[in-house]
Amino acid sequence: MPAFPPGFLWGVSASAFQTEGAARSDGKGPSVWDAFAAEPGRIKDGADASRGTGFHERYREDVALLAGLGAGAFRFSVSWPRVIPGGTGPASPAGLGFYDRLVDELCAHGITPAPTLYHWDTPLPLEEAGGWLSRDTAARFAEYAATVAERLADRVPMWITINEPAEVTMLGYALGEHAPGRKLLFDALPAAHHQLLAHGLAVQALRAAGAGNIGLAVSHSPVHAASDSDEDRSGAEIYDILTNRLFADPLLTGRYPDGFDDLMPGPVADDLAVISEPLDWYGVNYYSPMLVGAPAPDALDSYAGLGMPDGLPFGLREIDGAERTHFGWPVVPDGLRELLVGLRQRYGDRLPPVHITENGCSYEGLDDARRIAFLDGHLRALHRAVEEGVDVRGYFVWSLTDNIEWAEGASQRFGLVHIDYDTLQRTPKASYAWYRDVIRAQRARGTTTAGSGD
Repeated sequence: MPAFPPGFLWGVSASAFQTEGAARSDGKGPSVWDAFAAEPGRIKDGADASRGTGFHERYREDVALLAGLGAGAFRFSVSWPRVIPGGTGPASPAGLGFYDRLVDELCAHGITPAPTLYHWDTPLPLEEAGGWLSRDTAARFAEYAATVAERLADRVPMWITINEPAEVTMLGYALGEHAPGRKLLFDALPAAHHQLLAHGLAVQALRAAGAGNIGLAVSHSPVHAASDSDEDRSGAEIYDILTNRLFADPLLTGRYPDGFDDLMPGPVADDLAVISEPLDWYGVNYYSPMLVGAPAPDALDSYAGLGMPDGLPFGLREIDGAERTHFGWPVVPDGLRELLVGLRQRYGDRLPPVHITENGCSYEGLDDARRIAFLDGHLRALHRAVEEGVDVRGYFVWSLTDNIEWAEGASQRFGLVHIDYDTLQRTPKASYAWYRDVIRAQRARGTTTAGSGD
């Protein structure tokens, strides 16, 4: 593995709903995902999503796994309804206390705590009042961000506001495949705007509470046209705008792509000034590129288990010749380099330093050689992006342990550590040892430091 820059941060990621369990401990209120998972058939393999991986009770065991890995940082998420059960009002002392103990445990092992404040688990009362279709949810999120920062900012040197607003908008509100299960298609756009506004308000609230080193985690994929035809190029451009530029443009330039201002609610110009609050760094979640063209009979009617409804102005295509993960996603490591170089070319000096906040794959087995090959290939592609001038500061594997993969339940295993869902026993996989050795080798070269969130 080539040497990464000095101070490069090596980490792993996880989220609250997928791991914590303990759905009613600490006085935790219900989330939109608790309600969604309780509906028959929503979790495709029938896994008990309320149990997660038992992280709430076993966090010390998982922090010990992080320490054994040599991880410099752990990106976890704070459960909004665990901290503020109703989404607004007083905080739960027990809920805040859990994250207090987790942060202390990480610090005691020299691991940078990197909390994500929103990883999809909206408090159910807020969802019932409109969720991300309501402007009020953004204001409530800023209050929640301030509450968490007031408790943890003295020990947390790295903050993530929101994870993957595109997925919440498209899968939750447009297509109905994820919570809250709405099928609004383009009427879901207010959910995108209000998440972005919530991010900007949260950045202001975090800084007012003494927190710094703030970013967010945005999913990005390179989008390739299925052919050189005008129709396929147009379909690819629409998809690129909806999944990439609709989020990156307002965050990094203070503007929506042409024509979208009129589709967003509220005082859009004023909101964009908040949305584009300067970031300390920009988080990129990358899994695979997308091949997209015009709507056509040969377009995919589903992708990775997600249904594609009729009437969309684009059509997804298969990427021929690529290996596929257990989830069916194509493995294209150079897509990460292409994506990062493309972001730098598009946004120039407006692109802050980058952290890869998620990258990983689903494969079965403890001797997971294909996961090792996936990670090795993507790290080498990441290094090529650095050589081409992209300022990359860190890399987080998704994920530390197997977890509940949202609507797929326990059927997709992304972890470096295997979870036995009957006993919740943890067993490191071959990829855990490989990543440990990568981190050790990088540290021995003096190119990385544990716990460096800068």
